[in-house]
Amino acid sequence: MNDQTPTDWKRTAESAERIDPVVGPEPVAAEPSPPKAPPIDHAGRRRTRTRRIAFGLLGLVVLIGLILYGISVFTAPPTEETDDAYVAGNVVSVTARDGGTVLALHADNTQSVKRGQPLIDLDPASVGVQMDAAQAALGRAVRAVRSTHAQVDEAGAEIAQAQAELSRTQNDYSRRQGAARDGAISGEELSHAADAVTSARAALALARAKQAQAASTVAGTDIANNPQVLAAIADVRRAAIDSSHMKIVAPVAGIVAQRTVQLGQRVAAGTPLMAVVPLDSLWIDANFRETQLQHLRVGQPVTITADVYGKAVTFHGKVLGLGAGSGNAFSLLPPQNASGNWIKIVQRVPVRIALDPAELRAHPLRIGLSVNAIVSTSNLSGPMVAGSTAPAGGTQQSLDGGPEVDAMVRRIIAQNLGRDR
Repeated sequence: MNDQTPTDWKRTAESAERIDPVVGPEPVAAEPSPPKAPPIDHAGRRRTRTRRIAFGLLGLVVLIGLILYGISVFTAPPTEETDDAYVAGNVVSVTARDGGTVLALHADNTQSVKRGQPLIDLDPASVGVQMDAAQAALGRAVRAVRSTHAQVDEAGAEIAQAQAELSRTQNDYSRRQGAARDGAISGEELSHAADAVTSARAALALARAKQAQAASTVAGTDIANNPQVLAAIADVRRAAIDSSHMKIVAPVAGIVAQRTVQLGQRVAAGTPLMAVVPLDSLWIDANFRETQLQHLRVGQPVTITADVYGKAVTFHGKVLGLGAGSGNAFSLLPPQNASGNWIKIVQRVPVRIALDPAELRAHPLRIGLSVNAIVSTSNLSGPMVAGSTAPAGGTQQSLDGGPEVDAMVRRIIAQNLGRDR
């Protein structure tokens, strides 16, 4: 029994029709083999896994950094910061105290000088002549006082002579009075004797007046302390002071700046010649906004970084004091807010900050450099206004000639007294 269905019979017939009687049946094509699976890239998978781990660690580090930064921000001590801060210091102007012609220049800009080091020499010819004249005047004054002492002695001798003459005339007049009573002499002769007594008394009074006049100029003092001699000594000292002004020295140790004088130039008294900046005594003028002044106190520590050194060098200082007013209050033309349209502008007040001298010596600064100042305001125990202290800037020795002038005066006095010491 044939179990084929009509459909199967149809397919068998179609196959029979495709059989070539000569060639035979058509070969059946072989079924294609399934595609091979690509090789697994284990290195790429490892790289991908490594990148994922790296990005994960990076994200974790960033997250930890943000957490630490947030903790530091919330737990850090309070501070006030400004970058509107600049290095300031003393600019010591070197001026001519007396006029003269410049003979020598011993320093120039950017050079370091020590205190007392010669800077400029002026022509000393004219002041040398003044010194010679003053010394001669002192010698004349000493000799004049000596002459006055001699006049006092001479007046004393004249007094003694006048007293003796008065005694003689009085005795002569007494004898003539007795003789006149006896009629031995005439009345005219007695009158002449009386006139002689009067003349002797006048001569004695004149001698005493001369002595008083001579003694009035020398009484109570010796020759060295006589007013006339002291005036001459003052002239010598003035000439010595003028002579010392011909050698201009550095008033402080520092760096020479702004030299304007030239060799051979004729300068007048008070002419600025150059400036010396002491770089070991600088400070910071930090301009804080008025909204930052609430917690600023004198003595608070300050951390400073200068643009010239960057973040590599940190300076440490402390607040010396707050300015007495804002910058606008002391400007040449202060604003008049009562007129016109008014716009509120936050004012800035200068705050002076002291620097550590040791740090300045290790890393010198220059006046006008920009810095960044951070004030730690955690300690509020300091005053808001600085106390009264001596102003900074140092001291300068007076140019009075020194002990050399005293020795010269003593020598001149001794020579004109007739003895050398």
